[in-house]
Formats: sequence, structure tokens, C-alpha cells
Amino acid sequence: MSFMKGKTDINITVGNNIKRERLYKGVSQERLSELAGVHRTYIGMIERAERNITVSSLLKIANALNIDIAGLLK
Repeated sequence: MSFMKGKTDINITVGNNIKRERLYKGVSQERLSELAGVHRTYIGMIERAERNITVSSLLKIANALNIDIAGLLK
């Protein structure tokens, strides 16, 4: 897995949308990580736009939040 050199607009958008949905649904990062099958620190890094999210992880997180994947990209 590679680390980003800088934050990109899409990573910021996706991270903000994941965080917004997670907080709206009252789900902790830890619980979201359990539901999505990814590490808790990965959720935090995605929300802060510190990591590129893979399509498979985006789908897992969208499913865990019960939201269409497109809702996280807008």
C-alpha cells in the first residue's frame, strides 16, 4: 500500500462524506471498521484524506454505512 504525497480533491470529498455519514448514523470509527472489515486506523486515514482508498474498500465502507457508493463520491 502506498502513501499519498498530498491530499487530492476526490480523497478529501470521499473522506468528508464517509465521516459525515458515519457521524449522522452514530457509528464510531471502530464500529465502522468492524462492519466494513478494514482496520480502524485506515478509516481515520481515509477520513483525513491521508490515504488513497481502493474501490473494494470504498464498496465495503458504503455497504457498512448502507449507502450507495455514488453517495460517497459527490
